[in-house]
Parts: sequence; C-alpha cells; structure tokens
Amino acid sequence: MGAIEKFGNDAQVTDIHEFLTFRLGQEEYGIDILKVQEIRGYEQPTRIANAPDFIKGVINLRGTIVPIVDMRLKFNVGEANYDDFTVVIILNIANRVVGIVVDSVSDVLTLENNQIRPTPEFSGALDVSYVMGLGSIGERMLILVDIERLMTSAEMALIDG
Repeated sequence: MGAIEKFGNDAQVTDIHEFLTFRLGQEEYGIDILKVQEIRGYEQPTRIANAPDFIKGVINLRGTIVPIVDMRLKFNVGEANYDDFTVVIILNIANRVVGIVVDSVSDVLTLENNQIRPTPEFSGALDVSYVMGLGSIGERMLILVDIERLMTSAEMALIDG
C-alpha cells in the first residue's frame, strides 16, 4: 500500500492507496482508509453550546467523548436530512477520535497514480486546501479529501479540546 507524500499544499499518491468513499448529496468523496476507525449508524449527539453549526455535538463512544462534525454543513453542501443511510465515520486523527456525519458510505477503492488528478486551480473564493486531488475510476469522479489536514485546521480548534 502506498503512502501520501505532502509537498506544501500539494499531496501526491505514490504507488497505490485505499480510500473509503462516501456521499454528500450528489458528490462522492474519498478519505484515507487508514484514518478510519469504524462506521456507525447516526445517533443524535449531545449539543455543545456556542459550537459552530457544522459541529453537531459529542457522543460517548465506549467511554471516549467524540466530537461529531456534519460534513454537509462543513462543506456547505446544504442542510442534512438524517435517514437510515446516514452514517458517522469514526476517525483516528493526530491521536484524537473524531466523527464525521455523511449521507452514506459507498465502498473502499484502490487508486493508482494514473487515476489521481491534481486539484483544479480556483480563484481565492474557493478553499481547496483540503482537497488532495480528484480520483477517476471509469465515469466516477471522487473528491479526495485530506481529512487529517481538515480536522486539524484552526477552524476545528474546538475538537482539539
């Protein structure tokens, strides 16, 4: 299995790498499978006063208090409708446990170098610093998210507590 090498804001995938894929609305995203601890059904978290809207609250996971981030709200993809397909992906990032709410989990995909495209250049209006690249498998296009960079960013300081 390959490793992700970071060069400034760019990330390159060497050899092959496995991604857990999930959906937010019509878009499909991929995150490093090695960051995933488990996948659980959605349960209403306990709300934290004055937290940003995208932080839904916390859950108690076998004695560990886990902050829950709604990725639809974080990525401004629209209001989430929680249903039977909604799941929480429990991540282990920088020695912290964090949960992300997604519409559904698709599958685990292995991508090779030739299936990864660089992140397109956008004007300053769109923050793509958390996007490692775009994965292409046939007609499928995956937005590959650097989930560790996203979850350890300054705006996520609340989850470091």
